[in-house]
Amino acid sequence: MLGLPAHVTACLFDLDGVLTQTARVHNAAWRATFDEFLRRRAAANDEPFTPFDPDEDYRRFVDGRPRYDGVRSFLSSRDIVLPEGSPDDPPEAETVHGLGNCKNVRLLQELRTHGVDAYPGSVRYLRAATDAGLRRAVVTASANGGEVVAASGLAELLEVRVDGLVARTEKLRGKPEPDTFLAGAERLGVAPGSAAVFEDALAGVAAGRAGDFGYVVGVDRVGQADALLAHGADIVVRDLAELIGNREPGA
Repeated sequence: MLGLPAHVTACLFDLDGVLTQTARVHNAAWRATFDEFLRRRAAANDEPFTPFDPDEDYRRFVDGRPRYDGVRSFLSSRDIVLPEGSPDDPPEAETVHGLGNCKNVRLLQELRTHGVDAYPGSVRYLRAATDAGLRRAVVTASANGGEVVAASGLAELLEVRVDGLVARTEKLRGKPEPDTFLAGAERLGVAPGSAAVFEDALAGVAAGRAGDFGYVVGVDRVGQADALLAHGADIVVRDLAELIGNREPGA
């Protein structure tokens, strides 16, 4: 028993915060990037510096979103408008793409220096899902999804990966739109109603609900269970291991 309804035959897992312990690294990279920009802007405009909030700002504006969408979302919350620029902008450019590229440089430095760990409970769940014959995909907004999956040792347990590079190539809208999860289900050959979405981000559970998936599991690593339920989760757990051995919902 894996705590899923009987009609679910596939699992669509978010990566950061659900399978791997990279949410902290992403948060730190966003904070360093935005604070450097905000300090520079405050000094140039003779305004007070208000730093990026690694709790509220991270959860509301960047967690679970594609990188450049996260930049736009946070800047909009501060009534800041920057030129879009282009994906090739250097990390010091004061454009949406420049800030996003700066964040990515910081993230990759951290990953390559310290690596990335998978949550033990998530590894147990992935192995149990494999043994139970459930199909398995990872769906992440990160353009570094392949690198993170490989570094965490999870590649052999996942059949399909839909990441930020796939989304860009296929012009898939980011979460909270359901496009990437729908692409994951399609690649596994299952209907959305037969797939369960596993997400720790508010935008992610909203995407699961918007796509009419068969079940949405919220993973609460930071004490936001009520918000995950409000955004569309059917159930919230602190760790995927809690689902192992559980009876299916309604049984």
